[in-house]
This record gives sequence, structure tokens and C-alpha cells, in this order.
Amino acid sequence: MTEDQLLGPRAHGAPVARAVLKASAEDFQVDEVLDIPLSGSGEHLWLWVEKRELNTEEAARRLARAAGVPLRTVSYAGLKDRQALTRQWFSLHLPGKADPVLDAAEDDQLRILQRTRHGRKLQRGAHSANGFTLRLTGLQGDHAALDARLQRIAAEGVPNYFGLQRFGFQGGNLHDARSFAERGELPVPRNQRSRLLSTARSYLFNRVLAERVAAGTWDRALVGDLLAFTDSRSFFMAGEAECVDPRLAELDLHPTGPLWGQGASPAGGVAQGLEQALAGAEPALAAWLANAGLEQERRILRLPIGRLTWHYPGLDVLQLEFVLPAGCFATMMVRELVELLPAESMDNPCVF
Repeated sequence: MTEDQLLGPRAHGAPVARAVLKASAEDFQVDEVLDIPLSGSGEHLWLWVEKRELNTEEAARRLARAAGVPLRTVSYAGLKDRQALTRQWFSLHLPGKADPVLDAAEDDQLRILQRTRHGRKLQRGAHSANGFTLRLTGLQGDHAALDARLQRIAAEGVPNYFGLQRFGFQGGNLHDARSFAERGELPVPRNQRSRLLSTARSYLFNRVLAERVAAGTWDRALVGDLLAFTDSRSFFMAGEAECVDPRLAELDLHPTGPLWGQGASPAGGVAQGLEQALAGAEPALAAWLANAGLEQERRILRLPIGRLTWHYPGLDVLQLEFVLPAGCFATMMVRELVELLPAESMDNPCVF
């Protein structure tokens, strides 16, 4: 499937430049933001780990092997990109045990930067945000146009699509999810089941968001919308007064879209009609998610780009720094700014 089929239209117009992202791991850096005070004592060993071109699950396996503990005793808050330089927390459950020697886990791809004890394990989704430092290289475009687009993105946010990586190579995860849904079956392996259910939910959400972007309503509230604050999982219905709440313009309050599950969409008005129509257009996926026992949840349609700054270390390099809520994709901001080129194009740059 194509990018436009898996995502949807851009909100701010065509890209204003071309560039390469991830020519090296250092061009895509992620720092997990975890607002949890660690006590320094307890039966859980927390590790602040730097990974280079290594995914989170493989890092967890390395730590488990080095510590001599089952993989199930290693916890992390979220998955991070493989093709990147990332720093995130892990916890190991070590009741009655001393801190293990973890030298065997470390090499050029993995370094343990900090160790401390705590009374609880690290829960999935416990991090509040992720900080990003992205370097776009081989840049082909006018700096003034880039600055103007970045100022607009900072002021208005971008559509909060789930990124392409959620769907696998050429949409392979979605193809697999459809296959299981059409048979009315669930994968037996837990990781596969979780991945494919998440893929199906993400696709339905993206379709709703694409319709709202096309209609120009992705960044404003409609009567019947379910609204949520940036860092909250709770939501409330919008009446006429809520549709003019100043916090919408401040990018603190946002309309939401469905993470599909059991029952009808809890939204009202136009939003409910759109969401129910989508479920009717994708009956196998919608029924599959409901039959899997998932509850209806919500995700904000608009992604605010926190603390966005940028500069040009060279004429053909743009460096971006910003913070996103957990579970959101940095590539969705980049998509509204530049057309991404393959890394090999740096050897043969074309005229923009």
C-alpha cells in the first residue's frame, strides 16, 4: 500500500524542501521523558540505556541474558526506533538479588548510562513524552520557506497520524490483520496479536483523521466531538461553548478520533456519523477489534509540537529539536515540512 493510503492528506500543503533523514543513526535521536522520582532502593533495578541501531526488544533480551533472568522480568515504557540513537529506561525485577554485572550486554550498540533501584517496575506507557533531535541532511530548498512552514507548524500543530512504521513494510502488518479479521481469528503468539490489533486500530484512526484533514476540521472542535487535553486519556463531549474554548487555539485541547473497540462510537453529531460510516466501510476490521474485547478509546487528532527550535549547521543541513507526547510519531512533523529522499540520493543531488 502507498503512503497516502496508509496515512492521508497533508494539512499544510506540499513539502517546501527535500532532504534525507537517518543518513546515520545520530541523525535521529530520541530521549525518553520519564517524570517518575526514583527512590534509590527496592527490588527493581532501573537502567538508563543508550541504544544505537538496536530496537527495544533486542535490548531487553540482551539485558535479560546478561543478568541471568527471564525476559519477562525486564520492563520498558515504550518501543523506540531501531534506526536511531535512543535513550530510554528499562527495569529488571531482582527480588533479594544484588545488582548483576551487565558488561556482557554492552558494546558499540548498547551502553548503560545510569543505574538505580526503585520499589516498582517500569510500566508500559509510563513515560510522559519523548524528546527528539533530528538532522535533515542533503537539504534542497529555500531556508525562508522552511522557516515559514516551521513557524506555522509550531503555531498550528500537525495531523496526529500513526506513522508508516506501524503498518510494516509496504503495509504488510495491515495485510496480515485483514487476513485474520476476515477469518474471524486471532494470532496465538501474544506479540503478534498485539501488533496486528494495534495495526488495525491505527489504520481506522488514520482513515477518520484523513477525512477530517480533507474537510479542514482536524484542528477544530465540532459539536459532538470528544475533546481531550494533550497529556490526558480522559475526554468530554463538545457542545457549542466547548467549540470556542480558548484552549483549542492554545494547542492544549484537541478533538479526538477513535481507537476502535466494542460498541458504537461514543462521539455525537457529525463526528459520530463519520466514525460509524468508517466502521461500516471496514466491517471486518471493526468487528475483529470488538470481538477481541478491546474497549473504545480515543486519540487526539492534532499533534502539538512542543518546544520546537531549529537551526542550520550547514547550508544543506537542518537540525530540529522538539518534544512530543508519548505514542506520537516525529515523522509526521517531518512529513509536513520536507519530501524525504533515500540516503543514496546525497551522492547525486537533484535540483529542487
